[in-house]
Amino acid sequence: MQILKFGGTSVGSVESIRQVIRIIEQHRRDGNSIAVVFSAMGGVTNQLIEIGRMATSGEPDYMELVRRIEDRHFAVVKALLPVKEQSKVFAHVRGIINELEDLLRGVSLIRELTLRTHDLITSFGERLSTAVITECVRSTGIPAQFLDARTIIKTDAQFGQAEINYTLTNQLVQAHFAKNTDIQLITGFIGSTEKNETTTLGRGGSDYTASILGAALNATVIDIWTDVDGMMTADPRKVPNAFNIPTITYAEAMELSHFGAKVIYPPSLQPAFARNIPVRVLNTFNIGHEGTLVSRTADRRQYTITGISSIDDIALVNVQGSGMIGVAGVSAKLFGILAAHKISVVLISQASSEHSICFAIDPRGAENVKTILDAEFAPEIEHGHIDNIAIERDLSVIATVGEGMRKSSGIAGKLFSVLGKNGVNIVAVAQGSSEINISVVINKNNLSKALNALHNSFFQSEARMLNLYMVGTGLIGKALLAQIHAQTNYLRQEKLLKICVVGVANTRKMLLDGKGLDLTNWYEQQQAEGVTTSLPAFIEKIKDYNLPNSVFIDCTSDKEIVQFYESLLDANISVVTPNKVANSGPYSEYRRLQRTALNRGVKFLYETNVGAGLPIINTVQGLMTAGDRFLKIEAILSGTLSFIFNTFGTPGWESFADVVREAKAKGYTEPDPRDDLSGQDVARKILILAREAGFPLEPNDVTINNPLPKACLDAPTIPAFFEQLDAHNDYFKSMLSEADARGEKLRFVAVFENDKAVIELRSVGPDHPFYQLTGADNIVSFTTERYKERPLVIKGPGAGAEVTASGVFADVVSIGSYLA
Repeated sequence: MQILKFGGTSVGSVESIRQVIRIIEQHRRDGNSIAVVFSAMGGVTNQLIEIGRMATSGEPDYMELVRRIEDRHFAVVKALLPVKEQSKVFAHVRGIINELEDLLRGVSLIRELTLRTHDLITSFGERLSTAVITECVRSTGIPAQFLDARTIIKTDAQFGQAEINYTLTNQLVQAHFAKNTDIQLITGFIGSTEKNETTTLGRGGSDYTASILGAALNATVIDIWTDVDGMMTADPRKVPNAFNIPTITYAEAMELSHFGAKVIYPPSLQPAFARNIPVRVLNTFNIGHEGTLVSRTADRRQYTITGISSIDDIALVNVQGSGMIGVAGVSAKLFGILAAHKISVVLISQASSEHSICFAIDPRGAENVKTILDAEFAPEIEHGHIDNIAIERDLSVIATVGEGMRKSSGIAGKLFSVLGKNGVNIVAVAQGSSEINISVVINKNNLSKALNALHNSFFQSEARMLNLYMVGTGLIGKALLAQIHAQTNYLRQEKLLKICVVGVANTRKMLLDGKGLDLTNWYEQQQAEGVTTSLPAFIEKIKDYNLPNSVFIDCTSDKEIVQFYESLLDANISVVTPNKVANSGPYSEYRRLQRTALNRGVKFLYETNVGAGLPIINTVQGLMTAGDRFLKIEAILSGTLSFIFNTFGTPGWESFADVVREAKAKGYTEPDPRDDLSGQDVARKILILAREAGFPLEPNDVTINNPLPKACLDAPTIPAFFEQLDAHNDYFKSMLSEADARGEKLRFVAVFENDKAVIELRSVGPDHPFYQLTGADNIVSFTTERYKERPLVIKGPGAGAEVTASGVFADVVSIGSYLA
């Protein structure tokens, strides 16, 4: 014998009922002996509850809702039954509806709705749906019989949550099935007392009916047909990457459902579990899917945990006081009071010092609980043994569940680390002695972020997600987005990393999409759908999205945007930038950003502040971490100035003015080359390197000895500047000649030594690492305690959109590795 149960969505429409009939027909063709349990049509039970409320309040419009329920069932009859068979079914449905209307008129007259009457009203949903479906099944030639569960399932008189009389029920079920060989189509959710008073079985009532029948008939399997592909690793509405769980144990299913997984309600399946009857959760609308098998044991999995579930809204009640320490009976009294008032507790957590006990409850009853406890513990509060009883609202519970957790170390550490790196504060923790569940209470507004972050971390065969927001879509920004797009498949397959660009902004338009932008046409989308840029609004939107593993990228040189860095880091959003402004201002601001990132467990990365994509800052940080000490830093940190002084004096380039003109023509210089020749950009870079090497330099600690004559600096226009360069060519040639005479070459060098930074034009000899420099390359030489005899030298392209974007990209990927 197999028991099939179809939920409300499975019988909610004409087409879905057609599908149910096909499933029954297939079982019949396969020779399976089956009994089928039906819920009310989707939404009908809620409508009946509302109808009861309206009738009690004397609202006459309840009859309109009754008409809608009747019409839905008539529509099924019209669509699925031959015309000649319809009239008797219409009459039968009308008879059931008449009984409901008579009952409601009585409720409306006395303006009272008892639990007993409430159960009777809500029973009409299953009675109507099962009666109609039975006739539809019969019309296909299948021998089927309507079975009102009230005749075989006997309960006590605890209306709304009736307890089963298993001895009597099992006798009645077995006797009925022994006498009847047709397929039994049974009303779910309802039973009756020994006085034949209608009762309901509470939450998951139709599942309960199927379980009771399966246990009584020793069924081989119970199939729960729903509208999803079985149980999932998380709620797919909250976690888009959630996937099906093929097999799961009874214990795991119990834990997941207790904390919010609503596909099945395992307590209602306890009779089946007690008899070791497996339960399959299947999709009525995707019958080819294997669904989920719930049984005593489950197949071994590649993941340590089985699933993650949550309760969206709970309140935490905290009872604390120094008088509780070492005092026996406080917990017993507390939970005895809760039990006496039938208050359900979701989660319990107690400090090992016994100073406090907190427990989670439905927030709708929080004030009532506080009133009860204040009264019951009044003597303890008066004498100061208990400080107070506090209620904390707007909280959620997340449960990570899995049999594999019993034998694995580090699960709790990983859970806390993932939440910490995403700025999710844990309010309370609970773990059962079974070791298959760790539950945490968090702020409700962090629920979605926490669920996605945990799912990405624990189910790593699914690529973990980085959510990016980028300001600046110029040369570097465009190059970065192109590189991310080109590397998408590689990152997913080789690094298990998925990068989702959620927002982009430039000086004109900004565009955000929580699901991610399409990088094949992001620019066109930004132009068509973007709104006028407001940086404060962009930043607030990032915080409002509150996505896990968020990274903000500043690809601008804007001085204003850096004011947002600290608030972003404080909101647990990592920051990556080639923008030097934040790190080259006052030392106190530089340190504040460092400390904020460290304290919040996020990253502030700026490898491209110096040398574009060259690994300069990472090298300095690595040496510092390893305990090395810097003695001297020498560097050529401007591609523009490198090109100018590497070219000046080579064959055909005897005029300094012509070399500068060539650099400008190649796009190496700013529109006014004096911006480069001033050395200000180099000053910012050497300042950053000195700070990274552990020296608290301020901007005014950097000395720039500008190589340009005053007349060149003071020229009113760019053409006038070049005229002055031509006029002073002998000045530049004399410097070149003096260097040549010494066998040396001119280089525009930044030097940090003895706590001082100087930027100036120097000549270097053949034994110096800068002597052979060519083109527009950057070069840095580090002399340290460990690299004293032979300095550590890094050389390569230090400018250009592609190499800078590549450095930013590398920083982003490193954050993905850190968050893993």
